[in-house]
Amino acid sequence: MEHISVLREEVLHGLDPHAGDRIIDCTLGDGGHTSALLPRVGAVGRVLAIDLDKQNIDLFKKRYPETLSQVTPVQGNFSRLRDIALAHGFNSVQGILFDLGWSSRQFSESGRGFSFMADEPLDMRLDARQGETAADVLNNRSCEDLERIFREYGEEPRWREVAHAVKTRRNRHPFKTTGDLVEVVEGIIKRWGTLHPATRVFQALRIEVNHELENLQNALPQALELLAPCGRLAVISFHSLEDRLVKRFYKQCNGNIITKKPIMASRAEVLKNRRARSAKLRVIQK
Repeated sequence: MEHISVLREEVLHGLDPHAGDRIIDCTLGDGGHTSALLPRVGAVGRVLAIDLDKQNIDLFKKRYPETLSQVTPVQGNFSRLRDIALAHGFNSVQGILFDLGWSSRQFSESGRGFSFMADEPLDMRLDARQGETAADVLNNRSCEDLERIFREYGEEPRWREVAHAVKTRRNRHPFKTTGDLVEVVEGIIKRWGTLHPATRVFQALRIEVNHELENLQNALPQALELLAPCGRLAVISFHSLEDRLVKRFYKQCNGNIITKKPIMASRAEVLKNRRARSAKLRVIQK
């Protein structure tokens, strides 16, 4: 399944890159934003492209080999943005981008249990080298902790019932696959409209397993520090938890907020790419 980078033109307008600029793409993904930036920064410009998922790094190198003289792809966690940037000579840059969305390929082809549409191992780790899996969380965390995860990260109205159902089920059979979890959730939450009953629960687990909000909170101050004067920071968020965090950070910064209100995808873009419907772009200038 082809991944379409959301708000591509809006990102270019927001970052406003020029020839010779040095840009950091903190979330390389399938490379759509990075490849769009290259013509703007020109032959002497450079892009540092970071991604926690090694598959994304390997695929970019294979798909865009001609760009590797301009692009430095690095597997790493953007929570360590400062260290990664300094290690590769990106100590003062004109633009930094975070696209906090997930590629369609990661959901449909990774085999790591990000999607409830296929029965796969309950892993959900972006970096398969370390950390708890989603199955570990479901099987080992206290009921109170599961309640917190589903309530805070999934904003699931029936968080308490889901947590208790997980505890009851794991006492009989430990969770191993996405199908195990979907079965439990569907026993409590019935489908309403187009939203799958397990959507919020899967989101919550993915955020917990990958420490998504914690990593973003750690990375944003580092990004501002790495920007040159008048450099711009752009963040695309996909749910209210991320957007509130970004909005609060921008308000606390002594910078020029370019987007007084978040930029949303046009109707035409949403018709082409349903993933864009929840995307919000916020830009600040140092």
